[in-house]
Amino acid sequence: MILTPEKFENIVSQFENLKPILVVGDLGVDKYTFGEVRRISPEAPVPVLEVEKEWNKLGLAANVSDNLKSLEVNSTLCGVIGDDSRASLVEHLLEERGLKIWGLIRDPSRHTTYKERVTTATQQICRVDYETKETISDEIGRRIGNRIQEFSGSHAGVIIEDYGKGLFREALCQKIIKDYKEQNLLVAVDPSRSTPPLWYKGATLLKPNRLESHMMVEALGYFKERKLETIAKILIEKLELEKIIITLGADGMAMLDTKNSGELKIIPTAANEVFDVSGAGDTAIAAISSALIAGASLEEAAWIGNCAAGVVVKKRGTALCSKQELRDYFTNLTNILK
Repeated sequence: MILTPEKFENIVSQFENLKPILVVGDLGVDKYTFGEVRRISPEAPVPVLEVEKEWNKLGLAANVSDNLKSLEVNSTLCGVIGDDSRASLVEHLLEERGLKIWGLIRDPSRHTTYKERVTTATQQICRVDYETKETISDEIGRRIGNRIQEFSGSHAGVIIEDYGKGLFREALCQKIIKDYKEQNLLVAVDPSRSTPPLWYKGATLLKPNRLESHMMVEALGYFKERKLETIAKILIEKLELEKIIITLGADGMAMLDTKNSGELKIIPTAANEVFDVSGAGDTAIAAISSALIAGASLEEAAWIGNCAAGVVVKKRGTALCSKQELRDYFTNLTNILK
């Protein structure tokens, strides 16, 4: 492994001293309803869940900010919520975690995204979604754009966290990328498979998963390309990226850095036990972006993101990785790979 314990500690120890990272994206709440099934309903052939506990957790882009907080990296969250009871819940959960709410804009025409997962100890029974997916209005888009511009001078970089819920337009994406790149700040993008890839043109780092990378090159006109290295190079060239990381699930991460060799590298997964992959991508982009801003190379940052994701997939539901858990996981992984 290229990342030595000394280099790892040098990078991670800087997290708490970094300027804040701006997180722009679709956001909401994940609710978990947990219990046990002992019988089938007499009303219909469906399981009856006897509820044991319920809890709410920050979701979508809010989970990225929550992961940054857990890693002791300051952040500001910017996005749109509705003007409903669940919007107040989002603000309450953010304040409870010590996260700022001044980047949030309420839109009375939208539902605050709220996803309820009904689960047992062994499986998810169903998920119930409350959300609005229509593109935000011109007025809300203007307000979001102004808010983002206000933050640019006081932040170390920006993470565009796109879940395809209607927040982003091409003009907004390009404005963010232009404003931050002009100041030589990191622009990391966690893309949506439903967003035209060219909206992300000029970003520093793109982090799709394998399926998203395939869909993005198809959207660019390359319908038969399946070779990972070629897909990465197409996205680098057509979107004018500096770096790309393609997450491969159980196969690890593939990455290409134009500022380095320009050749594709693959690192294996750090996960040795997988219980739930919910939110692992949010954890990875938070850790990778923090590491890059702290001076890590792309491969070093990928290893750190890989370890952070390895921590959260061992937990139930949308989970967090603390800095100490990250240190412990890296130490254990280093011992295994010796």
